[in-house]
Amino acid sequence: MKILLVEDEPSLAAMLQRGLKEEGYQVSVAMSGPMGLEMALAFGFDVIILDIMLPEMSGLEVCKKLREQDSKTPILMLTALDSPENIVMGLDSGADGYLSKPFNFAELSARIRTMARRLQNVPVSPKHLITIADLEINTQSKTVTRSGQSITLTATEFRLLEFLAQRTNLVLSRIEILEHVWNIDFNMGTNVVDVYINYLRKKLDRDFQPKLIHTVIGMGYVLKNGEAA
Repeated sequence: MKILLVEDEPSLAAMLQRGLKEEGYQVSVAMSGPMGLEMALAFGFDVIILDIMLPEMSGLEVCKKLREQDSKTPILMLTALDSPENIVMGLDSGADGYLSKPFNFAELSARIRTMARRLQNVPVSPKHLITIADLEINTQSKTVTRSGQSITLTATEFRLLEFLAQRTNLVLSRIEILEHVWNIDFNMGTNVVDVYINYLRKKLDRDFQPKLIHTVIGMGYVLKNGEAA
């Protein structure tokens, strides 16, 4: 597996590069945002480990620009900014996971393995078009319509909707959603799932019938064609 590490602190970058190489990974290092962006676009990496606080261009900007270029490479954010607001900002920029500093190397290694398993094991719809009631999701063009009306979603909102839609009528816990959509451990205690479910409800359900996103109290959320879960 080829990993791009974008980290401007030389001692941390060297330590992480050495540890990841010992685990059998091929590791390239970029010391600034622009360099990381250039390398990510020029070469094929399996995972990008991206610090948020970078010189010249922040990790958030790098992540957004990669997603604007339709990069699908999984991105794990590293940052000392671990407030719920900063977590949401990082994930909404298109990151797949978030690891707060300080962390131990075993935790980073476990996150990388989890990202690899998630990419291998999450079932993908064989069709580009998912239809639920009057909701249509095109997984190729990343577009969504309901009753023929185009609905604009952020990259994170689309990933969440696609995950729910590929498991229609299955009740999904917050832990499952965190692990598969954001690759975040449940121990972080973040309410990001509830925040983004509310975002989707406002865009998909508020002005339409039937309601598609339902809360199953004490269990999680389900996407289904019906008024009640």
